[in-house]
Amino acid sequence: MILTERDLMKKYLSYLKLERGLSQNTVEGYRNDVYKLLLYIGTENLTREILQKVDIQQFICGLQDIGIHPRSQARILSGLKSFYKFLCLEDYIGVNPVESIEGPKIGLHLPEILSVEEINRIVASFDMSLPESQRNKAIIEVLYGCGLRVSELINLKMSQIYETEEFITVEGKGNKQRFVPISEVALAEIRKYKKDRELLNVKKGDEDILFLNRRGSRLSRVMIFYVIRNQCEICGIHKKISPHTLRHSFATHLLEGGANLRAIQQMLGHESITTTEIYVHLDKEFIKSEILNHHPRNMKFRT
Repeated sequence: MILTERDLMKKYLSYLKLERGLSQNTVEGYRNDVYKLLLYIGTENLTREILQKVDIQQFICGLQDIGIHPRSQARILSGLKSFYKFLCLEDYIGVNPVESIEGPKIGLHLPEILSVEEINRIVASFDMSLPESQRNKAIIEVLYGCGLRVSELINLKMSQIYETEEFITVEGKGNKQRFVPISEVALAEIRKYKKDRELLNVKKGDEDILFLNRRGSRLSRVMIFYVIRNQCEICGIHKKISPHTLRHSFATHLLEGGANLRAIQQMLGHESITTTEIYVHLDKEFIKSEILNHHPRNMKFRT
């Protein structure tokens, strides 16, 4: 039976959610990747059933021609590999045309981080006379103190915070749960914020959500981006900053302080240690910088 594109996509998305346990954001990303290919197939008068390796390569070349960054090309190719793996598993096709295609070469991307001094400046810069400032201050402390993804932060529940034990439970990618320690500093800011939260008319369904907007609903991802970037502007920090910057800073500062890489992997919720190892490279850059700036053999060249 030949399925329509709509029915096929419905089955594929169900496979991603139920069998692979991927998060909604990841599923949406994979869906968009496949739609890009289907659009290309339509414009080139091809069909998905007889698509060949050379057709996929032409599609990837087309992405490059319109200026899509190599990192984005690699991510799209990863989505297509997932889709064609599904088609093979379900016997919709016999040969996977994407399997042996290599992605574009991309260099090691070292994420931007904030120094401890910069984070302290951000925390100290809130005007506490403003109604949302205590909430936003608590958000910064939780993001930096626990290394959460922005999606994990906006869905964090009060019932997931264990104050006495000083840890939280986090539901990460693929609905996988992990335990993350939380500092007394972050807990203190949360306690202060809860007093403001009690005054809100909480929307039904969000009663257990920790961070809410003034209308009593959970915050959006965009709102978290805005809060952080706005506060960095106030502090005069001119870096490309996002909520993920605080997660990167959390991991890097742990490593610089001597934390075990496996422990950092567990706290970040990385499936592979390879993902966490990028912070080893960041740490090497930090060490190199320290040597170049402070070692007497190098300082003489700066005078």
